[in-house]
This record gives sequence, structure tokens and C-alpha cells, in this order.
Amino acid sequence: MNERAAPQYCPYCGEVDLRPWGELTEHAQYRCEDCLRVFELRYRGLTGRD
Repeated sequence: MNERAAPQYCPYCGEVDLRPWGELTEHAQYRCEDCLRVFELRYRGLTGRD
């Protein structure tokens, strides 16, 4: 499996000071050092073409 790029900014406050957080799982978790929120990025799939 290929590594995916890390997020460039916090989806809540927009700041860029992010750190990996928690244990290694299927979906990487990141902690924003500014607003202290933890979030994870997930690939949801492809949409169908209409």
C-alpha cells in the first residue's frame, strides 16, 4: 500500500501545526496543536458518473 500525503492544514481552524496522534490504525489521526482537535482522514470512495 502506498503512503498518502499528510494533511496541510486543520479542517476546523485552518492552522498548519499538525502532529500525528494516537496509535497506528488504518486511518491516520492528526492533532492540531492550535485548536487541540484530533481528526482522521478517510478515503470514502469514488462517486458514480451521471
